[in-house]
Amino acid sequence: MSVHDLYLLSPELSLAALGAVLILLDLVIRRKGFIPVVAVLGLIVPLAFSISLWLDLSSDNAAQFHGLFNTMVVDKFSLFLKFILLAAVAVVVLVSTEYVKKFQRFQAEYYALILFSATGMMLLASTMELITIYISLELTALPIAALAAFRRDSRSTESGLKFLILSAVSSAVLLYGMVIVYGFTGSTSLVDIAERISQIGLSSGTPFGSNALLFGIVLIVAGFGFKIASVPFQMWAPDVYEGSPTPITAFLSVASKAAGFAVILRVFYIAFPLDSLSLDWGAIFAVLSALSMTLGNLVALKQDNIKRMMGYSTVAHAGYILMGLAAVSARASGGEAALGASGVLFYLGGFAATNLAAFSAIIAVSNRINSDNIDDFAGIGRRAPLLAAVLTLSMLSLTGIPPSVGFWAKIYLFGAAINTGLGWLVVIGVVNSVVSAYYYLRVVKAMYLSDPESDTRIGFGFPMRVAVAVSFGATLFFGLYPTPLLNLARTAAGALIS
Repeated sequence: MSVHDLYLLSPELSLAALGAVLILLDLVIRRKGFIPVVAVLGLIVPLAFSISLWLDLSSDNAAQFHGLFNTMVVDKFSLFLKFILLAAVAVVVLVSTEYVKKFQRFQAEYYALILFSATGMMLLASTMELITIYISLELTALPIAALAAFRRDSRSTESGLKFLILSAVSSAVLLYGMVIVYGFTGSTSLVDIAERISQIGLSSGTPFGSNALLFGIVLIVAGFGFKIASVPFQMWAPDVYEGSPTPITAFLSVASKAAGFAVILRVFYIAFPLDSLSLDWGAIFAVLSALSMTLGNLVALKQDNIKRMMGYSTVAHAGYILMGLAAVSARASGGEAALGASGVLFYLGGFAATNLAAFSAIIAVSNRINSDNIDDFAGIGRRAPLLAAVLTLSMLSLTGIPPSVGFWAKIYLFGAAINTGLGWLVVIGVVNSVVSAYYYLRVVKAMYLSDPESDTRIGFGFPMRVAVAVSFGATLFFGLYPTPLLNLARTAAGALIS
């Protein structure tokens, strides 16, 4: 391993080192309140390395930096995802400062596990080889299983075990699919897989040109489908979301989904040639998109627990993002970056800001009322006007109502789908957006139109105020002026297909 390889890995190495520092720091200090401060400030180091890599790519006019024997790549696509992940980690750490009082003795381990999982997610965005993808996925999943069970009550323990078992099953399915693809192509490198497929004579009458390749890709789609909680692999999400500590639910809904879609884009865009296979796997993702949007929204209508409702909401949003994957096979006119890929990244950025804002407000309220039931949010508009305003904008953004970043994200993603001949899927998406308004606005109705059980004002500490302000500010700013985020998404998508 060269010094250049270490530099390319510097964001991940510094993030993992920060987790180790927190555990060591816990052994020598008594005031545990310093631990989240060190965690948040320490994120400056991997952020600085990521910015430095972005600037180096721009100054060298290079599309990619390769390292570790070509098993990883640093480009603006991977760095865009790393910025999202670091922002998500920072907000989750801030909103956890009050929640961790429920397990005071294990604060350092809690924050360290978040950082270790985020390290795996950041590696996923840069991996270019099947074995390193699998290792990165496991590094992501195992800390999350521990975090889901961190409260150690019956519901939390159930969520942790359920995630661990189903994650193991999905990993086995994914690994089997990778083995079949390796057996068919003789390589685990994504670039080499694409070259071997183009060299092998594929049958025009068979999906994907080969039954073996078809079987391998179906298993890979199933394995990744679990990671992003798409139908029919979503069975774990509602229970895990409800039983996990609420900050971990927020972390799962944003960071895990961003990393999952990053690796899916990388694998399918690079490993399986667009000219011969894109229409086949695009059709698979189109069907999964329609099913995820419909089932996620319909089941969310019946939920009374806000965390469970948000769990099914993320299933529906996985469907919206899958629409972009289905559209990724066609390029925009004029040789521009693929509309589908930039739509996925733009949606991920907007969804991250919106969901973090929503969960920040939910955590601040539920910490005071000791309930996650939607009906218990009655009167929050009077008891906590700021939190109610943040949660209202978040619900509007998740629905896709202006002025919000969610509106522009859906417009852009739907436009990409229409331009690639997926008008029928856009119709399903629009109908589902209308359906989702019912359960999102139900939360708003409870906050403003229902009488509160108490007139006591709901206060929250400084770290929570920072988290709410940052996530709410991003949602509002990109809703009013989405151009910077959209340009970043286009630049990142351009790096993926270059």
